[in-house]
Formats: sequence, structure tokens, C-alpha cells
Amino acid sequence: QVQLVESGGGLVQAGGSLRLSCAASGLILSIDTMGWYRQAPEKQRELVARITSDSKTNYGDSVKGRFTISRDNAKNTVYLQMNSLKPEDTAVYYCNADRVRDIVTMGDYWGQGTQVTVSS
Repeated sequence: QVQLVESGGGLVQAGGSLRLSCAASGLILSIDTMGWYRQAPEKQRELVARITSDSKTNYGDSVKGRFTISRDNAKNTVYLQMNSLKPEDTAVYYCNADRVRDIVTMGDYWGQGTQVTVSS
């Protein structure tokens, strides 16, 4: 069974930086797209950034120029470097892996989420 394990969340002051990591485990053959989404209280989940297996990226408008997504295909791991953090970046950040092919099937998976809190 495929699992996504996130790490790196926490509390940071406005203007600071954090780096999130998400490692996919299991008998994985390939992963198409990996990404990060976030959900703030009483708001819908929104895209933060995504990256394909050949490193094509796209970002949510609110994070462009401040966040950078990267990926290590050999480790089935995706990273999110977050700089110039703002209080409005406060949310639970969820890792997503899309079209994950393992030895049995193909599916989409989500991590459990990691809290990012930015204080003003």
C-alpha cells in the first residue's frame, strides 16, 4: 500500500522560511504528478504547487515567486521551499501524489497534512 508521509511544518514568524518534505512509500513503480495543497480554517482546499515526473511545475497565484517545488524521483519525494512567509500562508498543507503506479494498481493518494503557522 502506498503511503505519503509529510514533515517540516511548524511555527515561523512572518518573513521566515520553512521547507516541507513528502515521501511516498510502498512498492512504487512510478508517480506522475506530486504536489502540495493547503486548507485554511473555513476555506476550501487550494493548490499550492505541483510538479510532474519530468519537472514541469505550476503554482498557485498567491505563492508565485515565494515558494519553490522540487522533486527527487529516485526517492519518490517532493519538497516545498517556502520563503517570505505571510500570516495568510497559515494552513494545513497536504501532500498529493497523482497517478501512482505500484505493482498492483494505479491510484491517487493524500498525506495526512502538516500544520504551517505564520505569526505576524
